Amino acid sequence: MTPAATAPSTSISVTPQEIWRRSRGVLLAVLLLVVAATALAAARSGDQHGRLDPRSADRYGSRAIAELLKEHGISVRVVTTVRDAASATGPDTTLLVTGPNLLTPHQQRALRTATARTTGRTVLLGADSPSLDTLAPGVRAKPSVPVVARPPDCSLPAARRAGAVETGGIRYDAEHLGTEGLDTDACYPAGGLSSVLLLRRPAAGDTVLLGSPDFLYNERLDHQGNASLALQLLGSRPHLVWYLPSLTDPSATDSTDGRSSLIELIPSGWRWGILQLAIAAVLAAVWRARRLGPLVDERLPVAIRASESTEGRARLSRRTNSRDRAAASLRHATRTALAPLAGVSPGDAHSPAVLLPALSARLGPAHSNLSDLLFGPGPSDDRALVLLADQLDSLEREFRTS
Repeated sequence: MTPAATAPSTSISVTPQEIWRRSRGVLLAVLLLVVAATALAAARSGDQHGRLDPRSADRYGSRAIAELLKEHGISVRVVTTVRDAASATGPDTTLLVTGPNLLTPHQQRALRTATARTTGRTVLLGADSPSLDTLAPGVRAKPSVPVVARPPDCSLPAARRAGAVETGGIRYDAEHLGTEGLDTDACYPAGGLSSVLLLRRPAAGDTVLLGSPDFLYNERLDHQGNASLALQLLGSRPHLVWYLPSLTDPSATDSTDGRSSLIELIPSGWRWGILQLAIAAVLAAVWRARRLGPLVDERLPVAIRASESTEGRARLSRRTNSRDRAAASLRHATRTALAPLAGVSPGDAHSPAVLLPALSARLGPAHSNLSDLLFGPGPSDDRALVLLADQLDSLEREFRTS
């Protein structure tokens, strides 16, 4: 048996090198995404997976302060849902919220309603604008500062006993709270604003705002007066409820009418990230759009064989899927070549009303498709373009021999 003949390569054939040039950008982008995702997963699965968890002994965990509280007779209970946190509040309970900014507006309102009914204490770690409006109305968040050892500089007994503590992060401005029976203690100032703020409301519990949770970490607890301040703020009541917000909390998808918008579920930082990605996508589209446009004729610096120039133009048209432009060029060349043979002037070579009757008079009625062949629409695919080229070539040969 003879082996099957291999189809010859043409100017429109896709070569492995061309496939690689077209796909390498996408492959590189996918590779970068995979590497970034792997690095992010590795970072999150390292020594930070138990951040502020009282059961975690990692450097960013909080098991050390939880054990100290237990030694002082304070019970520590971990909850992961708003429902459990709200039901556990009471006059003898301190509620520690580790991620108030991660809560949806519905969750924040539910938590605020539960804590306002008791005389217990609520401690908010790193509360910023997304949560302050609901959990601590009237308090304004200011840009964060580095966490360093700072003196208390206030009259709060717990802060004065603890002395210098590693504080910082978000700073709080309480000047807009009003004076209707509200007592405040602004401690550990940074740039004129407090990084630890205690709010006392009449006939209700108090709220403690901590700009940074760093002094609760295992690795920092034995620095300065960190342990003393943590014990006094979290151990003022016999029971401590340690609330770690979870994505599996059913209330995260609930709202007052049973629905929650997608925007409410996206943290504010991610919203800015999505906006930046959208702007980058628009700029990339504009950059790519500037590269498209008609081909520009240039004088070549060296002599190039006609076959090579034709093949190069064909590859350019192939890359941009310009089948209509290629078909128009082929038809233009054929009309230009046939017009003198049919006795048509060059000025009328591209006029259907003049050229078609002259060609039909020479070829006869057998060629009834001259209009579609010479002035028809562009081909729909590469196979149709090749067929059009063959038909135009046959027409020219037949006309020359007729």
